[in-house]
Amino acid sequence: VAEQRLLIKGGKVVNDDFSMIADVYVEDGVVRRVGTNLQPEPPEGLVVLDATNKLVMPGGIDTHTHMQFPFMGSRSKDDFYTGTKAAIAGGTTMIIDFAIPQKGSSLIEAFDTWKSWADPKVCCDYALHVAVTWWSSKVKEEMKSLVQSKGVNSFKMFMAYKDLYMVNDEELYEAFSQCKELGAIAQVHAENGELIAQGSKKLLAMGITGPEGHELCRPEEVEAEATQRAITIANLTNCPLFVVHVMSKSAARVITNARREGKVVYGEPIAASLGTDGTNYWHENWAHAAAYVMGPPLRPDPSTPDFLMNLLANDDLSVTATDNCTFDTCQKALGKDDFTKIPNGVNGVEDRMSVIWEKGVYSGKMDENRFVAVTSTNAAKIFNLYPKKGRIAVGSDADIVIWDPKATRKISAQTHHQANNFNIFEGMVCHGVTVATISRGKVVYEGGNFNVTAGEGKYVSRPPFPPYVYKRIRQRDQVCQPVPVKRAPYTDAVSATPITP
Repeated sequence: VAEQRLLIKGGKVVNDDFSMIADVYVEDGVVRRVGTNLQPEPPEGLVVLDATNKLVMPGGIDTHTHMQFPFMGSRSKDDFYTGTKAAIAGGTTMIIDFAIPQKGSSLIEAFDTWKSWADPKVCCDYALHVAVTWWSSKVKEEMKSLVQSKGVNSFKMFMAYKDLYMVNDEELYEAFSQCKELGAIAQVHAENGELIAQGSKKLLAMGITGPEGHELCRPEEVEAEATQRAITIANLTNCPLFVVHVMSKSAARVITNARREGKVVYGEPIAASLGTDGTNYWHENWAHAAAYVMGPPLRPDPSTPDFLMNLLANDDLSVTATDNCTFDTCQKALGKDDFTKIPNGVNGVEDRMSVIWEKGVYSGKMDENRFVAVTSTNAAKIFNLYPKKGRIAVGSDADIVIWDPKATRKISAQTHHQANNFNIFEGMVCHGVTVATISRGKVVYEGGNFNVTAGEGKYVSRPPFPPYVYKRIRQRDQVCQPVPVKRAPYTDAVSATPITP
């Protein structure tokens, strides 16, 4: 791809720690200069974008997507082309998807499969988390190979989806221990899979077959219990933990308390949990209710999104994502007579940035700098992409969004770029609109028009031991280890009474 020389003039450059009026000069896909009144030579061939009265921010990083994911008898509608194209329309310039092997299958083969799907299609940069769905010495060795030779530094364990992906506490302990050894981040889908299985049976026996059963069989405490258990196991192994898709007040409180106790844990609310709620499961139209089915479910307490946004604004929660995993109405209808068969997943990759700006910045809960932190910078730091990603500075990748904070747009399935026939944010009016998106120094989206072809994005390797996370972990290894008490040996009598079974 021919690299553009690019000058972004007159905008307000917004990083996570400061804002300033400045020009940004980009060459060969990298930011070369940031300053006032830049006049790069030669002027020929220079693309100039006027960002006056606009914000110039690091492109969004979506830490949780599932493109073309084979799941629950179907495959998600957005593939790596439509999904990443929608992402750049919304101001996101990198996604991290999940390679998920079946139980008993090779992690490396799963990684290779997902990469073969993504490479020819991606319109922006991407990376891959890898799921650990079972445990053996082979899995342990493959985790090591993925970290050392494939650029993977994060592994996800499911505590839900019994008999499909779920691992038990012993397997969690082993996987967390290996993550810690390798310098990787352990991630968990935190729900008690055993309680969900029992609750599902009970509700179906009561004749509750609709989407409301999905939330009723996996209430908040099922998420909070698993979150607490995962944090406990991670703390005992001194392994950093990343809790994906935080959906409830109670799970968020568990994470907040753990962080305030000094535990190394990060929470990831998603666009759906910040922008809508689970009252939709009781909607009388089945297709409408089923559209919102995802795991963990959205919560019927309508004050949940506001609560999560407050915690996000104050650094109790750290990162935003989408869990983008789209299934259309016909696919959702696989569960028309049984809520346990409704494919789990919602949209969000295109709308995340606008939803968070509307609910976070426009509402006055966070400023523009915190917005950059939770949509881009913190993710880059946690997953060891920083400062190449997540920052506008000399030497950083030119992944940039030009953002109009005063413009508004109405979200609708009629106008979105995702492959799905509905949008869970239908009708929401959002302040904060993407004017232009720059990926690797090329203007790939501007004024509603795309200038990108499938495969232009690149796979990004992520080194282990991200300093942002592991500085504390390493220090604790040195100073927080238990030591035996020095005492004189016991020399008195020892009972020799035999025990009769």
